[in-house]
Parts: sequence; C-alpha cells; structure tokens
Amino acid sequence: MPDGQTLHWTQTATDGQARAGTLHTAHGDALTPVFMPVGTAATVKAMTADAVRSTGASIVLANTYHLMLRPTAERVAKLGGLHRMMDWPGPILTDSGGFQIMSLDKLRTLDADGVTFRSHLDGSKHRLTPERAIQIQHLLDSTITMVLDECTAFPATHAQAEASMELSMRWAALCRSAFIPRPGYGLFGIVQGGVHPDLRRRSAEALQAIGFEGYAIGGLAVGEGQSAMFDTLDVTIPHLPPTHARYLMGVGTPDDLIGAVQRGVDMFDCVMPTRAGRTGRAFTSAGILNMRNARHAEDTAPIDPACTCPACGRHSRGYLHHLFRCDEMLGPMLLTWHNLTYYQSLMRGLRTAILETRLASFAAQTRAGWQQTAPAADDA
Repeated sequence: MPDGQTLHWTQTATDGQARAGTLHTAHGDALTPVFMPVGTAATVKAMTADAVRSTGASIVLANTYHLMLRPTAERVAKLGGLHRMMDWPGPILTDSGGFQIMSLDKLRTLDADGVTFRSHLDGSKHRLTPERAIQIQHLLDSTITMVLDECTAFPATHAQAEASMELSMRWAALCRSAFIPRPGYGLFGIVQGGVHPDLRRRSAEALQAIGFEGYAIGGLAVGEGQSAMFDTLDVTIPHLPPTHARYLMGVGTPDDLIGAVQRGVDMFDCVMPTRAGRTGRAFTSAGILNMRNARHAEDTAPIDPACTCPACGRHSRGYLHHLFRCDEMLGPMLLTWHNLTYYQSLMRGLRTAILETRLASFAAQTRAGWQQTAPAADDA
C-alpha cells in the first residue's frame, strides 16, 4: 500500500451483483469475498494462529466488549496490541460490542450518548460511549474499527426500529469524529433499520453523508430468517457505494454466504463454523455431518474427501466419533480446523467463480452437493 493511503477496497471482477476484489490495509491485503474467523477474546477457540493461517484465513475478528472487560484495552496495548499478542500480523477487525450489549437486555441502559451496562462476568458497572469504543479499538490496534451501534432486536415495530436506527446514526457521527486516521486503517459504518426498507435506505444515506472506509450491514441473523435477511439485503445494498467494501455482520451458514455474495456482499464473520466444530458438527461438500452419530463409529472414510485439512488428511470419521464420545479436546480442535478450512475453501470457490463468470452454476452445484447427506438421528 502506498505511504499515507487509507484502508480501501478495489474491485477486480463482477458476476451479476457479486463482486471479487481486494481489501488493502496496513496489515496486508485480503481478497474478497472473504470470511473472517471469529476470535472474540483475541483467540479463535481451539486454534493456534498457525492453524488459523493454514485454513487460508487472511483476516480475523476480535470483540471490543469482551476485551474491554478482560484483559482491558490498556493491558492489550501494553502487551503490544492485538497483532503482537495474538501472533496475527494480518488485518484484524474489531466488532464494537453493540450486539453483545443488546444481548445483555435488562443489564443495560441506553441514552443519547452511550450505554451503561453491567458485566456478564461479575455484574460490575461499565460505561461505553462512541468515543470510548473508538479509543478502545485504537488501543487494541484494530485494522478495521467498527462504529458503536445498537443492534436492533427482532421483532421490532417500525417506530422501535426507527428510534434504534437514529440512535445508531448519532453514535456513528460521534465515532467518526473520535476516530484517529492512520495509513491503512479504517472505520466502518453500520447500516441498521430492522427489516424495514425505508429505514435501511435512510440509514445507508446517513452513513454515506458522514463518510466511512467501508459499510457494514448489521441487525440481521437475529431471528428474522433467511428469506427476510435476503430481502433486506436486496433493498439495502443498492443504497451503498459500489466503491467500498460491504460487510454483512454475523452471517452465517454456507448457504447464507452464497446468497449474500450473489447479492454483492464482500465480507463475513460468524461463530458458526467454530461453534459447530466444538459440538461435533462438520460442514462438508456433501452437507452437515454429526460426528457423534453412531453411524460414524467404524467409518474409515475422511470427514470430507475433498478437504485438505489435517482432520481429513490424517484421520477417519471413526476416530473423530471416538474423540467426541470420549470428550477428548482433540475432537473439537480437529473439527474446528476442518470447518474453518471448509469455509475458506467455499470463499475461494465463490471468488474464482466470480472471476470466471460462472457463479450461478457454482452455487447450484454446491447446493446440490449438500443434498447428498442422508438424514441420521442423533445418538441417544
């Protein structure tokens, strides 16, 4: 990246509404579409940094809310920032904590200038303002800082979603003023508005008037269902600038990723592949497998013959089944490794399909492959 240039996204190719491009940052480039493994507390659960890199991941996510509580942003700064502390020299995006604070429900109080909440860890009282959220992320040395927003709950009336969106837009402006520009770093705004098209349009327009290095779509995958999520993307994305990266927060299943990429989304994160790996579920080219199922007990086949991860290259389904039935920690480690490898492989496949203008056929073939898995009941 040339000296002094801000974090930015450039387009390489399109296929319909889908885009392939490159996110240029102070910590290296990330090819898009891109999936960011979630390292909430400065670690991707059950994975070393080398293991995460081996999956093909180029950018990871950490979380402001959790890190401000422990070890604190100030301590992270003393330890050299997230990149040094995590052994991750590549780009890091930090979620500002809006979703986590929403989930606190009765433990939080919102006002025009921020949120007061009690920690889920020990009940201690904390105050998070837009300015403090930006300061925390600066101390963490986040490559991509997210504005503080209120993640609107679902369902919400139009009036409730409007009030929530307007609060988020106020906070977004305060975050922009507090952000300290640095070459290769950036601040993303977050579009809110529930499932209401007029509110999504107003939010997108308000954020563009402020001006950000990228634009996220928040408040989805909170219970509205895939159809409503896709409908909301359809009415939101046309109001976002085509020159900037688009990030769909907290999404999702492999099918969600395909549908969102087809609609023009560039960036994703979700706990699903890591959480599924810890509970015995494997995402594969033939659908989802539950490694706890008895039908895998004596199966010598790999989880997915098309996968290159260590779990597939060195071990059988029978061995993974054994590890989970014995509650051995290696089971979640191997299956998390596999799931993240599968997600990165899917993203590479989507990017290649866009570059070769065959996204529709790639999506259809991938979805058809998922239908191969025969249904099986969980073990008793």
